[in-house]
Amino acid sequence: MNAQTEYLLQAGPAGALEVAIDRPSGHVLGTAVIAHPHPLFGGTLSNKVVQTLARAFVQSGWRAVRFNFRGVGRSEGEHDNGRGELDDMLAVVAAQAPEGPLCLAGFSFGAFVTSHAVARLAASRELQRIVLVGTAASRFEVAPLAGELHARTLVLHGEQDDTVPLAAVLDWARPQSLPVLVVPGGGHFFHGQLPLLKDIVLRHLRP
Repeated sequence: MNAQTEYLLQAGPAGALEVAIDRPSGHVLGTAVIAHPHPLFGGTLSNKVVQTLARAFVQSGWRAVRFNFRGVGRSEGEHDNGRGELDDMLAVVAAQAPEGPLCLAGFSFGAFVTSHAVARLAASRELQRIVLVGTAASRFEVAPLAGELHARTLVLHGEQDDTVPLAAVLDWARPQSLPVLVVPGGGHFFHGQLPLLKDIVLRHLRP
């Protein structure tokens, strides 16, 4: 993301996982782990939306950890339709944020994986903030979020997303009474609206 980004390889369930870490300049509030979009459609830790999320977390005082799912970049293994990718994300959390304040975030396919990571970790970790962008609810079975997490969760979607229709996300959110913040005119990748995306996330991350 910048000259200060630290890249490393850590152990994962299907081999090495490539990790990128960005740190705030001052006091560190905790760690945010961010998941990227679909590996088979060009998704990587360098995706612009993922980088925008990382910048927002760093600016808010969080250590931002991005990683490549299995089979992407220098990460070993093969795509596993979300099952193995969930294991990848949990392995990154265990290695990079074994304790302390934790945030989870994801974009598109990464938001789907993040929803299941939230479900898996909520009983054992206090999740400070959750950010789901362009949640791939039309393509995958996104996990519901526990009611007590709703106030800490930002579900953000573009009005004109032609990859994941807004209606699919509303259908997922409606039974949970989970609010969805809609960006008027926004597409799946928020072209031309990344500064707005960052500002919305920054507001969500304020104490």
